[in-house]
Amino acid sequence: MHIDRRNFLQGLLVTQLSALPIPNALAQDNAGPAVDRSMEPWAPGCMDIHHISTGRGNATFVMMPDGTSLLIDAGATADTLDVSCAPKPSDERRPGEWVGRYLNRHFKAAGLAGLDYLLVTHLHPDHLGDVTVASPLSARGDYRLTGVTDVAEIVQVGTLIDRAFPSYDFPTKLVGLFAKNYLGFVKSRVDRGERVERFRAGSGDQFRMLKHIAVPRPPQGNTRDAARAEFGIRNLAVNGEVWTGTGQETKSMFPPLSELELRDYPNENLCSTAVRLNYGKFGYFTAGDLTSYSFDGDLPWRNLLTAAAQIAGSVDVATADHHGMFDGLSADSVRALRPQAWVVASWHISHPDQLQLERMFSDRLYPGARDVFATSLMQENYLANRRLARRMRSSDGHVVVRVAPGGDTFQVQVTDNADELDRVKLSLGPYVSGRNAGV
Repeated sequence: MHIDRRNFLQGLLVTQLSALPIPNALAQDNAGPAVDRSMEPWAPGCMDIHHISTGRGNATFVMMPDGTSLLIDAGATADTLDVSCAPKPSDERRPGEWVGRYLNRHFKAAGLAGLDYLLVTHLHPDHLGDVTVASPLSARGDYRLTGVTDVAEIVQVGTLIDRAFPSYDFPTKLVGLFAKNYLGFVKSRVDRGERVERFRAGSGDQFRMLKHIAVPRPPQGNTRDAARAEFGIRNLAVNGEVWTGTGQETKSMFPPLSELELRDYPNENLCSTAVRLNYGKFGYFTAGDLTSYSFDGDLPWRNLLTAAAQIAGSVDVATADHHGMFDGLSADSVRALRPQAWVVASWHISHPDQLQLERMFSDRLYPGARDVFATSLMQENYLANRRLARRMRSSDGHVVVRVAPGGDTFQVQVTDNADELDRVKLSLGPYVSGRNAGV
């Protein structure tokens, strides 16, 4: 066989170069100003929103102004390292264990104990936990430990809320080992008399402050009374039902299943819950894995994320739902939300998509400065999207939004996910809440 010597040598050189380690451009480009201190604990009157970075799925922890607590999801994927980040802080514990310990750490600092609400936005492993036959058994019921069940083993959960309780048969019956495990967990709670509820679209009182701690009044001279500043959580969407903005009325986006081919049935992502948190002038939007992709207009009813975003209106902080993947943010949803800060719950090689970054940064969709944060960005994704990804404020770590008493201002802090010391790597703000309202 004839071998072209020149081509052979060039090929050999390329092979040798490809074996060399890639410089960590992600770390170099996203290095922010050095901050070396532990995060101050939550204080009464503040609202904290922690986007917990485990490298394995979604988990968002909210401390309300009176100490009432809410955890939105606790994912635990079984993805391999060729397509997913390494577990954070390490693989010495399961992701749900790290999340449970994170909660307990912050409860202890605040003088509190127990989780008031656990919301499962939809029934996928990266939001509630994957499981295998090797996963350890719970000491509390006939199910295994992963994700939300790990959290519930570590932290007492007051009320579990999900999109489907009690039937779990819409749009089709929930199947799979992870699903069977989660249903076993739900059954064990019901059998013990613990609270489980179905998420109610349109409701403004399913999540309420339980008055654990008195909210202090602001210092004399402050015109806003923090003790009376409006706080609330509005349930915007679930299972295709979207709040109309009037009372608790909703409208259905999904056509009757009898009119659809099986391949066009709403998927689990489209059934995700969406909420808006309000505290004074501050607004926050998150919607699980809601998507806006309508097969290029062929199935317009699938554009759920845009519908939820438009009824939410302008907010100060928003998540790039479905991890910033190709079918997430539409141009219209970005125009509607126009936040000052975007948070991308990322860990997979596909998180986020370049068009999603383009929209988040686009001053054509809405004017003004904005900051973008990712919880765990893979080097491979960064290299593909470097043109825009280098503009991110942070690409690895817990992203903590701290809203000041009364809600007039907020800060964003990124803390280290390499250990449990809650060291601040980056601190930005204060931002003025409500800046983009009416833009």
